[in-house]
Amino acid sequence: MPPNGLYLQAERGHHGHDGRPPTWRPVKGHQPVSLPGNLSRPLGALGRVIPAPASVQPADGVYTLTAATPIRVDGSDGARTAGEYLAGLLRPATGHPLPVTAEDGADGVRLRLDAGEGGLGDEGYRLEAAEGALTLTAREPAGLFHAVQTLRQLLPPALEETTEQPGPWTVPQGVITDVPKYAYRGGMLDVARHFFTVAQVKRYIDHLARYKFNKLHLHLTDDQGWRIAIDSWPELTVAGAATAVGGGPGGHYTKAEYTEIVEYAAARHLEVIPEIDVPGHTSAALASYPELNPDGVAPEVHTGMKVGFSSLTVNKEVTYDFLDDVIREIAEITPGPYLHIGGDEADATSAEDYAAFMDRAQALVVKHGKTVIAWHQLAGARPVPGALAQYWGFDGTSAEERAGVRALAERGVRLILSPADHIYLDHKYTGDDELGLQWAGLVEVDRSYDWDPASYLEGLPEDAVLGVETALWTETVETEEQLEYLVFPRLLSAAERAWSSSGDWDDFKFRLAAQAPRWDALGINYHKSPTVPWGEV
Repeated sequence: MPPNGLYLQAERGHHGHDGRPPTWRPVKGHQPVSLPGNLSRPLGALGRVIPAPASVQPADGVYTLTAATPIRVDGSDGARTAGEYLAGLLRPATGHPLPVTAEDGADGVRLRLDAGEGGLGDEGYRLEAAEGALTLTAREPAGLFHAVQTLRQLLPPALEETTEQPGPWTVPQGVITDVPKYAYRGGMLDVARHFFTVAQVKRYIDHLARYKFNKLHLHLTDDQGWRIAIDSWPELTVAGAATAVGGGPGGHYTKAEYTEIVEYAAARHLEVIPEIDVPGHTSAALASYPELNPDGVAPEVHTGMKVGFSSLTVNKEVTYDFLDDVIREIAEITPGPYLHIGGDEADATSAEDYAAFMDRAQALVVKHGKTVIAWHQLAGARPVPGALAQYWGFDGTSAEERAGVRALAERGVRLILSPADHIYLDHKYTGDDELGLQWAGLVEVDRSYDWDPASYLEGLPEDAVLGVETALWTETVETEEQLEYLVFPRLLSAAERAWSSSGDWDDFKFRLAAQAPRWDALGINYHKSPTVPWGEV
């Protein structure tokens, strides 16, 4: 932390990609404020952004949006799209017309794509707020979109209201230059244990986009439900989608509905990663097609929480005909590069059969033009070149299992980190909570922040971690209100760990508290953790 009372700029080495802690230098134009233990307040509103930017250079004064403000875009489609999106965010609460125009000018909010900004990478941006203009610059459209999300946080929380508010609509002057540390920043949503509608998934996408995630991992199949239509195997969404945990109503997405989700996510620069969990977690499929079972008899649809007891039949060719069709049809409607095949908790499959099955399953993913992702139990198989492994271990994970993950990394398999005792959002905050699980322990908000992806698994090669993914399993989650209670505020811990190279809880908790009025305006239900100084910012 910088010395109290000094105004300082954080500078991360090489745009934050080297993992070193920030260095600090004085910057002119700031009135010193002595606020021990909290960096964001000396930096002013520019320092309250989540995830924390790579470089913040505040200056005196504000930029003000008025009824005469235009949104000026360059001639690119990317800038025009980002400008229209920004206008849609700003108009309801401000009441200002904010016309989007390609006419150049020195005033207004200006959005620029500049291929020469190589240091910003594919998702970085620069935000420059001066008295007469506010300029957002990026090399790629995703960077402009992320810049818009930062601008959103710099404006008053009333911006998130859907009706006209009094304002004023000011942005503190200064410069933010920002790039993500990790290329992969994901959020997993389990729609198999309990089903969530297209509209609910879209709202979740907006939550992810607001904090600069770029992947939506949809857990589409499990013992309790099969949630995506497969034309070649239509019974999957009859018996397999009929119910949920506890025996409640089920549901599934048609291909058109899934495509609607994919397109909505893409418009917010998120790729959808579908997961078809095999060879275990397959009771819904087995209940739909008896021929996939070793004894040829369909079991009852499973509505409990227990896992690890189901398995596709490894030694039947019909299993691979089934899997070929499913992967082909999912790949055809998924434009992103990844397809997740699960592979976890296959307790009913022998180690030998598991390895043989995963050989063939991975080959089918590759055949249909996708990159394999599997849970870290892929260590018990033979990963294909380019495969990714997702680690979901916790403090109680055995040394042997951790060693298997390190061995994967040493073989060139890159890792997505989802430590269950930090960023599994289905876990309880405290022992008094009724909602959530706790098999990996309790996860209060401070614990969700208290880890570092770069050093979490000892002994990994330096470049082994591709990114971070938070996970929301839905055994206990039936409603949108329940979902948001478990997600907020912990989603933001994962966002910062995925985007920023370093962080400090004593700073983060104040920035987190500053988000609450925005969530109130958005109607988001959140856990008012006693670890966060709500109302003190």
